[in-house]
Amino acid sequence: MAIFLAGVLALASLISGASAGASDFKLGNTIATGPPGFNITSLGVNGSGCPAGTFSHSFSDDNTAMTLSFNQYYAKAGPGVSISQSRKNCQLTASIVVPPGYTFGISSVEYRGYYQLDKDVEARQAALYYFQGNIAQAAAQSTYKGPVDGRFYTYQDTFDLGSTVLAPCGGSSVLNINNDVRINNAKNREGSGFIAADSVENSLLTTYNFQWRTCS
Repeated sequence: MAIFLAGVLALASLISGASAGASDFKLGNTIATGPPGFNITSLGVNGSGCPAGTFSHSFSDDNTAMTLSFNQYYAKAGPGVSISQSRKNCQLTASIVVPPGYTFGISSVEYRGYYQLDKDVEARQAALYYFQGNIAQAAAQSTYKGPVDGRFYTYQDTFDLGSTVLAPCGGSSVLNINNDVRINNAKNREGSGFIAADSVENSLLTTYNFQWRTCS
């Protein structure tokens, strides 16, 4: 049976995270949809889990979510499997334009995929994000433990935007998102494990939900 472990981690303290994220401007109301003028001017991807041509992204119509789709993003471990296959990563770098009077942060991260684990073999999926020039970082992680014959998974981690990472109030910035998946069979070297693409849609999906706020 799988055991789900999740965490939301500010790599700075709550005080320093709030200071880095919001001390230089005043936060206003939360708004339901993204404001006009929000734009991604460039998007770069790099990593062992997202070779060229294997990655795509999309935005919701109201600019409140971004979904990343991978079709070669997997990790595996077991007898005869190279250690290099046990961890894959993908780094996303997005240059963004936020309209004056607004800011946003990632309010939650939703994962969907597939995993199969022998006894005492573990799988982990993790994500970390930060805005360039902001010392605060936010991380989310989910861990799955075998034995599991094969199972689709969905999971959501939620961030507290009152004390974590927000974009600058209006203007340009760079959003960095680091993802990784890994398999650990240290407790059962003869065991195998696999975390990979959703076999229904042939893609590992990660959705970042944005929360927008006014600012001044």
